[in-house]
Amino acid sequence: MDFGLNENQEMIAQMVRDFGAKEITPHRDQWDEEQHFPIDVMKKLGGLGLMGVLVPQEYGGAGFGYEEYVTAIMELSKVDPSIGLSMAAHNSLCTGHIMQFANDEQKKRWLPKLATAEWIGAWGLTEPNTGSDAGNMKTTAVQDGDYWIINGAKNWITHGISGDVAVVMVRTGEKGDSHGMTAFVVERGTEGFKGGRKENKLGMRLSETAEMIFEDCRVHKDNILGEVGDGFIQAMKVLDGGRISIAALSLGIAEGAYEAALAYSKERHQFNQPISSFQGIAFKLADMATELEGAKLLTFQAADLKNKGKSVNKESAMAKYYASEVAVRNSVEAVQIFGGYGYTKDYPVEKYYRDSKLCTIGEGTSEIQKLVISRSILKG
Repeated sequence: MDFGLNENQEMIAQMVRDFGAKEITPHRDQWDEEQHFPIDVMKKLGGLGLMGVLVPQEYGGAGFGYEEYVTAIMELSKVDPSIGLSMAAHNSLCTGHIMQFANDEQKKRWLPKLATAEWIGAWGLTEPNTGSDAGNMKTTAVQDGDYWIINGAKNWITHGISGDVAVVMVRTGEKGDSHGMTAFVVERGTEGFKGGRKENKLGMRLSETAEMIFEDCRVHKDNILGEVGDGFIQAMKVLDGGRISIAALSLGIAEGAYEAALAYSKERHQFNQPISSFQGIAFKLADMATELEGAKLLTFQAADLKNKGKSVNKESAMAKYYASEVAVRNSVEAVQIFGGYGYTKDYPVEKYYRDSKLCTIGEGTSEIQKLVISRSILKG
C-alpha cells in the first residue's frame, strides 16, 4: 500500500478545508446550539461532488474510490463531525444501497438526484425495540397486487424528516428469518410516509436524527431493490462499506482533537514553560498520535480492499471499532490537556468530545464490531 495521499486526495482535502472555513465554521456553534440541520450546506457539498463521491460519472457522481471518500469524510469531520456524519450516511447508506443493489432503471431514476444532493437520502433499518436485533423488526409490508402496504416506524434515522428518499428494510416474512426482509425505496410525498419526532442529542447536533413513520404506505413493486426477501442480507453488505465511512468520521474527530491539543500544549504556559514540556502532557500526546496512526492504517487498509472488490467484513469492523474508540480517547485527552478551557464552548475540543461517542454506537456498536471480528477469526 502507498500511504501517501494521491493527487485527487490532496485536491479533495484542500477543497474541503476551504469550504469548511467559509461555509461551516462561522456558523457551527450557533447551529450546534439550535440543532439546526443546514440543508443548504449539504446541497453545496453536492455541487462539489461530495454527495456522490463513489457514484459513477454516468449517474452524475464524482466516480472516485474509497481512498478519496475516506479523505473527504475525514477532512469534513475535522471541520464539523455532524456534517461528516450526514455526508457519510447519505453516501454510504442510502446512495450506497441503491448503487449496489438497484437495477439500471432504478439507478437512473434515483442516483443522479442523490449524487448532486438535489435529493437528500435516508436509510431505515433500526426500530425502537430492535437496535442490533434487526431480525425481529416489526415494520411490515404486505402485498396488494402491484403494490406493497408498509406499516410501522423506524427510529435513529439520519435525515428521517428532511430526507427526500429513503431505503427502508421491512419484514415481508417471519420474524427472525434473515430472508424475511425486503428493501424498498420510498420517496417523500408518498401517501402514508412521514417524518416523526426529532431526537434531542448529546452530540452530532447539526445532523438530523428522527423517526420515519409508515401508516398504510403504498409502495409500487418497482421500488423493491433486488428480490423480495433479500433486504437483510443487502443491509449487512451495505453496513460493511458504511463502517469504513464511520471509521473515517472517527479519524476526523481523533485528528482534530489531537491537532487542537498539540497546538494548545505549545501555547499554554505554566511555571514559565509550555505545558508540552511536561512529561504528563507529552506522553498523552504520544499516545494520541500513535493510536491515530494505527486507526488510519486500519481504515485505509479497509478502503484499499473495498476498492479491489474484496470482502471487508472483518477489516471494516476492525477499522470502525478501533477508530471510533480512538476518537473518544483522543477527545477525552484533548479536553484534559485544555483543562478548564476544554470544558467550555470557547474551544472546539468539547464538541469533539460530545460528537465522538456516537461513533462507538452508530452503524453497529463497538460490541457488535467485536462480535463480527471474533466470528470472522474463529471461522478461519
